[in-house]
Amino acid sequence: MTNGIPKLKSPQDLLTQEIKEIHSAERQLSRAIPKLAKAVSSEKLREMLQRRKEQGAILIESLDEALGEMEVSKTRVKNVAIEGLIEDAAQHIDEINDEKMLDVALIDAVQKVEHYCIAAWGTARAMGELFGQPKVVEAMQTAIDEGKRYDEEMTQLAESEIYPAMLEEEEEERKGSSRGR
Repeated sequence: MTNGIPKLKSPQDLLTQEIKEIHSAERQLSRAIPKLAKAVSSEKLREMLQRRKEQGAILIESLDEALGEMEVSKTRVKNVAIEGLIEDAAQHIDEINDEKMLDVALIDAVQKVEHYCIAAWGTARAMGELFGQPKVVEAMQTAIDEGKRYDEEMTQLAESEIYPAMLEEEEEERKGSSRGR
């Protein structure tokens, strides 16, 4: 084992490792979402984050079933890539005081996480097809479909409400400071 990752001896081991990393990502994300949701000012964004947490819980159950069907050990691995993306979001919470700017930064951070997940789900789905693992294929296809839809809705929310709110606040601040001169 190197860096916490067991030696992968077969293509099937690679699929197992990918599923365990996705499982880890979803667990980490489910723990991080409440902090993110608490930090945002947009109620719609908060609701979207909560929905993502619920979707993640369903995916974790599906992954548990798939791992059981594959008859592999349930040893846990830590997904360091998602850990870094979540850490980035937490850093925004600590460093950005303006709530409208924070909403923008957190949408950016959440979409980075979602894009990473979509890529991982696609890889796992393709390997699941290759190795005849229908539960993996089904779980990953559902996750991909929901993830893409979630990402599109997040972009729509950002473009229609979150970005304009930040710019409006900035414009009001600029007008207020020019009047005070």
